Amino acid sequence: MRFSSLLLAISAITLAHGLTISEVSNSAVSAVKRTFSGLTPRTNKCPDIWKSVIADLSAMFIDTSSGQCNNAARAAIRAAFHDCGTWSKSQGDTGGCDGSLILANEISLRPRDNNGLQDIGAKLTTLKAKYTTQVSMADLIAVAASVAIVSCPGGPRIDTYVGRKDSTTPSPENMLPSPFSDAETIFQLFRDKGFDAEDLAALLGAHSVSKAVGLSGPPGNIPVGGAQDSTPGKWDVNYYAETTKNTSNVFSFPSDRALAAHDKVGKEFRRMVGNKGRFDDKFVDAMEDLMLLGVPGGKRKLTECTNFVPKGSKKREIMGRAINWRAR
Repeated sequence: MRFSSLLLAISAITLAHGLTISEVSNSAVSAVKRTFSGLTPRTNKCPDIWKSVIADLSAMFIDTSSGQCNNAARAAIRAAFHDCGTWSKSQGDTGGCDGSLILANEISLRPRDNNGLQDIGAKLTTLKAKYTTQVSMADLIAVAASVAIVSCPGGPRIDTYVGRKDSTTPSPENMLPSPFSDAETIFQLFRDKGFDAEDLAALLGAHSVSKAVGLSGPPGNIPVGGAQDSTPGKWDVNYYAETTKNTSNVFSFPSDRALAAHDKVGKEFRRMVGNKGRFDDKFVDAMEDLMLLGVPGGKRKLTECTNFVPKGSKKREIMGRAINWRAR
């Protein structure tokens, strides 16, 4: 009951029965105490071990010479997409964010999807060995992505949870988009994971900090290390404008250009241009959902560790943004 509603109820009782406010309020308080006396407060404390894990990850992801995020950070963000993003609705409470990207050796066995993740896979395997059974690989991949995002200047902090279960069962194949897929195929692929056009447009913005690991195919080659926007060490919205232009030293994926022109995704894509507030807000929501795919019970069954992650850019922070960003 809201406080204002409680006051109204108390006032009504005093008028009806000639009681004083103090008599009624004391009676109400006693009733509340009786109601809740048998309940045990819920505790959901993040294990302290994650402070050490996150400190190790932060040191791994920042280029100390520039203060920007590095290749390991880029790979960590991509690894979370490739571990969790193999899920579809038909899998229910299985698959998805289960660590199988590394534990089932999918990085080596599926080079078309996972080439370029070898180094981050090795780094996370070493870190997992350091903390043994205290952390799961599934959690380590997800938390690494959260830390990697805030390691990029301007990156927002994602609500971060632990408690996922590991699996050595390989994920289904052909569940990840190709950089050469057509837009409608990718859109339908993400719809089957529970994402709409707005979600997909926001998730694509992670390419703000991405660099290609070496691709070839029509309409031309993308060199190893080719960036998808002009500031790949910073989390910004240059990607959205530059994907639709021929910008020097920017190597857009053919699939990204196709999605930017898609009738549904393209509309949401254009709303991100020059609008970092909108991008951060929509990305955070979609990325939080992605990192819970396949997790039985979702975040209700997990433990939140967000406060252990460096703050970065606050999810709902409005200061410093265009005042009309939500209306765009």
